[in-house]
Amino acid sequence: METLFRFISPPTTCGYLPDQQWQMEYEVVGRLTPAEYLQRMQNGWRRFGFALFHPVCERCQACRSLRIPIERFRPNRSQRRCWQLNQEVVRCVIGTPEVTREKLDLYDRYHAFQTELKQWPEHESKTAADYAQSFIDNPFPTQEWCYYLDDRLIGVGYVDQLPGGMSAIYFFYDPDERDRSLGIYNVLNIIEECQRQAVPYLFLGYYVEACRSLAYKATFTPNQIRDFVTGTWADYRL
Repeated sequence: METLFRFISPPTTCGYLPDQQWQMEYEVVGRLTPAEYLQRMQNGWRRFGFALFHPVCERCQACRSLRIPIERFRPNRSQRRCWQLNQEVVRCVIGTPEVTREKLDLYDRYHAFQTELKQWPEHESKTAADYAQSFIDNPFPTQEWCYYLDDRLIGVGYVDQLPGGMSAIYFFYDPDERDRSLGIYNVLNIIEECQRQAVPYLFLGYYVEACRSLAYKATFTPNQIRDFVTGTWADYRL
């Protein structure tokens, strides 16, 4: 791993809990292997592109890294319904990340919808360069999972394939298809791929119990969370 520079952002209004302030430590890397990133994730870090980050908030420890032990996973009734609804009609294509106008428009529509529905911070349209920095330019190969209904793009997700696990980086979808629960369907697809490859864990990023946008992660059971203080992983919801 080659670290270019590190910095800690100033405290600002938390994007998960608006009554709190958050503060992030960032580490921008020039080189990073999948094995090195897996170790950093085990220690509570995440990444977009070449920028790694983790929360260093003084008064809050609500952000908890969450992962799914694949061998023990059992879908609940709602997840089974979601799978049945989409499995025969929604097509998933896994490929190399690239920027297209269609993806930029879908990303902007998704964020505008979330701003209205869940009071996400106001969103500025993402430029092709911004999108590439977040999702396309990566220190090691990243998978792009595109979901189609007929020939129409309705969802895009980014996934890291790592030596001891897979990591769901980000997912966005067409708000007109929200009744399909595509975010749930995307996670179920990644779990199925983990099972096929005998990958032990799927990392879902940060879980914040009181955040409406992140609460769905804990519905995939059993799951484990990382203790913010000790750094150890333990069963959370069974």
